[in-house]
Amino acid sequence: MKNSRIVGLGYYVPEDVVSNTDLTQRMNTTEEWIHTRTGIQERRYYEVGKDTNYSMAVEASKTALERADLTPSDIDLIVYATLSPDYYFPGSGVLLQRALNFRNIAALDIRAQCSGFIYGLSTADQFIKTGMYKNILVVGSEIHSSGLDYSDAGRHVAVIFGDGAGAAVLTATDESEKGVLSTHLHSDGKYAEELAVLYPSSHVENKFDPEEQKAGGKFYPIMNGSYVFKHAVTRMPEVIREALEANDLTAEDLDILIPHQANGRITEAVRRNLDLPEEKIVSNIQNYGNTTAASIPIALTEAWEQGRIQEDDLVCLVAFGSGFTWGSALIRW
Repeated sequence: MKNSRIVGLGYYVPEDVVSNTDLTQRMNTTEEWIHTRTGIQERRYYEVGKDTNYSMAVEASKTALERADLTPSDIDLIVYATLSPDYYFPGSGVLLQRALNFRNIAALDIRAQCSGFIYGLSTADQFIKTGMYKNILVVGSEIHSSGLDYSDAGRHVAVIFGDGAGAAVLTATDESEKGVLSTHLHSDGKYAEELAVLYPSSHVENKFDPEEQKAGGKFYPIMNGSYVFKHAVTRMPEVIREALEANDLTAEDLDILIPHQANGRITEAVRRNLDLPEEKIVSNIQNYGNTTAASIPIALTEAWEQGRIQEDDLVCLVAFGSGFTWGSALIRW
């Protein structure tokens, strides 16, 4: 059976840097409050007329393909993770396919929010392991800044999110000891409305209700922060251990852990739960905020660029988010 390896990585973030101080000019908050609660110092916002969800994915994908020494004609499948697509429909995957002139391959859009990249990676891994495809592009891309509530009602959510995209190219290999060792995916819909955007909704009479578009309305993200935190710091260590146990490994065997960049306090809680030294954790939330499906590929790319990931390293990716969804991927680099 074939195995899958990551052979190319890339990311793109918009040029507009928005600091915590900048946000204090837009809403009733303080730089200290934001940093203390989230660990974030700045984030990137897209530029109207320049950046789109799929155009950011294009830039990230170009870099990943170049580093993989592949062209769009070599790719057999696009897996595109996002909660902020360019259109209500179609999905952004086909827009990426068009923009880079891929062959008429399948473009699969994934809606697993913060866990989207791991869900996408797992999907790609299965297609390669079964022998159906050889080269797959997995993308996570998000534009949050245009859909946030900057009023007092939404400021606790608005300060968290940023925009960006990341991409990875997976390819088939005969090396059984290298590449994606296993992936582990979970969900629990009992908590779906604890972190959600409830409008526009297809099952209401007026899905574009103007009342819901006002500050505090359901067109904006709602989040039960303490509830999400409680579940995240439980589920993330659980699914990391699940991956390690499935491969007869322990946390001590890990060379690097790349968590979804949700909140600096969540990352620290996970690190302490696993008793890992700080140098084994990748955290860049201070620079980009929470970019949802893009956060892991951005962090993974930066870690690789910085030389923090070396040949034969044991790398774990982990995420938790809206749905609730969560998952992990264990990779022998």
